[in-house]
Amino acid sequence: MASKEGKYNIKAISKMLGIQAGTLRAWERRYQIIEPVRNKAGHRLYSDEHVAILRWLIDKVNKGFTIGQAVDLMEKGSIAVESNNFQGGDYSVQLSDEILKALLSFQENKANQLLNEAFSLFSVDKVTIDILGALMVKVGHMWESNQITVAHEHFVTSFLRTKIGTIFHNIPINGMMPKVVAVCAPNETHELGLLIFTLFLRRKGFEVIYLGAGIPKEDLEVVIKEVEADIFVTSCTLEPNLSEALSLISHLNQVFPKLKIGAGGFAFDHLIEGRTDYQNILVGKTKQDWEQWLKNVV
Repeated sequence: MASKEGKYNIKAISKMLGIQAGTLRAWERRYQIIEPVRNKAGHRLYSDEHVAILRWLIDKVNKGFTIGQAVDLMEKGSIAVESNNFQGGDYSVQLSDEILKALLSFQENKANQLLNEAFSLFSVDKVTIDILGALMVKVGHMWESNQITVAHEHFVTSFLRTKIGTIFHNIPINGMMPKVVAVCAPNETHELGLLIFTLFLRRKGFEVIYLGAGIPKEDLEVVIKEVEADIFVTSCTLEPNLSEALSLISHLNQVFPKLKIGAGGFAFDHLIEGRTDYQNILVGKTKQDWEQWLKNVV
């Protein structure tokens, strides 16, 4: 059993668990999750038991829970839930697989139930990027390798587009943040990757004008001028469309020299020739990559 004797000050806890002291104090004030021991001088000391509780909570947050959800699980004594759901690792992976299985069986109601469960357990970012994003990638690979029919791919895509689009339009924007115009590369019809990336930007407060697929270059110029966009992002999945995507980027660089540009998708991820020339615009494949690209752009 973990000791209840106060041993560690807040600086030691911060270093040991990788949590900012201010964050820890905020958790204590809001959720009353632990009560540090006070020594004779009135300094806060944490016990081994406190360390075990905090380590458990931090692990849940790292897996995508909000701190409120993690505390709720702990207070409900949900260690049984944890052992049942997380035996194979991150439960989000299992949920993503189950949602995909339901959709490929055209069981929309079951897919909705599973997705609702995901939103009850995890943050919006975790659900959209780690669950729906992973699901999208799997569907793409299955379709390209002829493991599923066009009908399956269309059904799954339609479901995801509707769900992600609903989330996107319900997120408030910060009028002081840069404006972003997002469009699929010429001839591209695969837009889910771009939609998930723009959802990430919208969650950051950016005002995103999402145009999707099939937008002529001339119309795109009109929109960029009209909204006075600061950032342009595009996505290219199919490699045969990459040359036109790069041509569009070069054109926009000439017409709008101050415009910041980002590009992603399977074709850009596997860009070999000229990669050095385009390194600064590649947004990458993971949330960590996206965060780093944003730091360089904004």
